[in-house]
Amino acid sequence: MSVYDHKPMWAGAFCDPAPAGGAVTRLALFSTPGRDGDAAATIATATRVRAGVYRFELPDVAPGRYWGVVTFTPSASAQPVTDTSVRLDLPTGQGLVGSPEQIADALGVPLPLSDTQRAAYAEEIRTAQADVAIYLNRPLVPSVTTIPGLTPRWTSELDDVDTWGGLRFDDVAEVLSYRANPDGTYDVDFLVGLDGAKEDGVVRYVIAHAAEGIRQRPDGGGGSGRRVTSVSAEGQSISYDAAPTAGQAGALPTLDSLKRLRRLTFQSIGRPAHAPWPYSPGRTRRWY
Repeated sequence: MSVYDHKPMWAGAFCDPAPAGGAVTRLALFSTPGRDGDAAATIATATRVRAGVYRFELPDVAPGRYWGVVTFTPSASAQPVTDTSVRLDLPTGQGLVGSPEQIADALGVPLPLSDTQRAAYAEEIRTAQADVAIYLNRPLVPSVTTIPGLTPRWTSELDDVDTWGGLRFDDVAEVLSYRANPDGTYDVDFLVGLDGAKEDGVVRYVIAHAAEGIRQRPDGGGGSGRRVTSVSAEGQSISYDAAPTAGQAGALPTLDSLKRLRRLTFQSIGRPAHAPWPYSPGRTRRWY
């Protein structure tokens, strides 16, 4: 089962209906961008996991791209409105920062994808992700850590990590959700680590290089492939259009473009060997 966290948008801005007496009531998924006809799936329950974020638990549907319509009431006195900004590539939660459908978009391959195409594109995404993870010295998929019985420093900012007693994590962390206990404490779920799927630079690099990996295959992966500029009369040699160099428009992004996300590893410098007595200040010897 996949989940989808939605931020309702109304009048061109994100809003949180619950504090104003409103509610998020429905998500309908359609298999066409026109969002017409019968819905492929309808979810009538959303859970508010934190301020401004509502979670839908999605039923099992065929893998592919879906266009959604979220219905919600901005406030207690307002009429229901719809948010049509939702586009989902399902299933989610597969540990990939991009989807096979995004690779298809980059290659100009029409949807829906076959099972063979989907598997090949997903494998290229994993390969590109591995290169990024090695360069950044950190994984691209965060982990969930639950700490029970926490007492907040203040109750007005429960979504702030600093509210929960100065906890220390080995990477960036954010509050995913929290649950109140009868004794006044909270059980808090933290999302720890870099969420590569939310970093535009990471997604752009992975999708671009995964698509290029497919494009360089002999069959072109179903896309347009490399552009041929000339072929010898006997067909013994083929010339291809030169790819743009780094820095030019259309060039593939480089790992250096992600350096702001790189986690450095610090190691203590080993102490130099002591000089022999009597020159070492760290040793003493009794004189007779």
